[in-house]
Amino acid sequence: MDLENVTAIGTAGWSIPKAYTDQFPSSGSHLERYAQRFNAVEINTSFYRPHRVTTYARWAASVPEQFRFAVKIPRSITHERLLENADELLKRFLEEVSGLEQKLGILLLQLPPSLVFQTNTTGKFLELLRRAALANVVCEPRHPSWFAPSVDALLADLRIARVAADPAPVPEASEPGGWRGLSYYRLHGSPKIYYSPYSPDALDALARRLSAEARDGLPNWCIFDNTANYAAAGDALSTCERLQRVTRRWV
Repeated sequence: MDLENVTAIGTAGWSIPKAYTDQFPSSGSHLERYAQRFNAVEINTSFYRPHRVTTYARWAASVPEQFRFAVKIPRSITHERLLENADELLKRFLEEVSGLEQKLGILLLQLPPSLVFQTNTTGKFLELLRRAALANVVCEPRHPSWFAPSVDALLADLRIARVAADPAPVPEASEPGGWRGLSYYRLHGSPKIYYSPYSPDALDALARRLSAEARDGLPNWCIFDNTANYAAAGDALSTCERLQRVTRRWV
């Protein structure tokens, strides 16, 4: 099985820490070098500021054909408007990311911990987003109200996958939910969020899980967001190596 068509592994952003420079090509832009080792990346800068269509197009042209981008939906929509009256902002964002063309793999909707699920507001936005977006959509809610069976059923109906997050704000958040057409693991580092690297045992278990899902034909993404102390690149590289070892045992 071609893992690159099933499992996407990468980090939040494409910086290459000095400790790992010898594991990447020496020439090219940071993104070009990064894309020679990983097949996916999560763009988080879109959360803070817009990027031009031409910027996205330039990024898309810098990576191999099978490489895919996940793009975080802006905080102006999620944290400032709280998903209300955001139609024009969403339209503008989708026009910008269209520069990625077929290399746009995921739109990531990360929600503030205080945002309660409400059918008349948040539910309507999810419907709008799903109608307007051509790419797959994943949602990372953090308020307990989003983990009710009725909300999970709505996400499934809308073909929106719920992120499996670590650390999990509630126990249910540690497992993928919503639409089960794909899994998206977003690993922020634990015990110290954004800083801690993952233990060898944790990475072994992760590789086994990704491999099992790939064997069943379930597309999955694994993005390391523990970037504050440069652990993400090392964890992603180690996961790639482990995944190859695990997969060779059942191919």
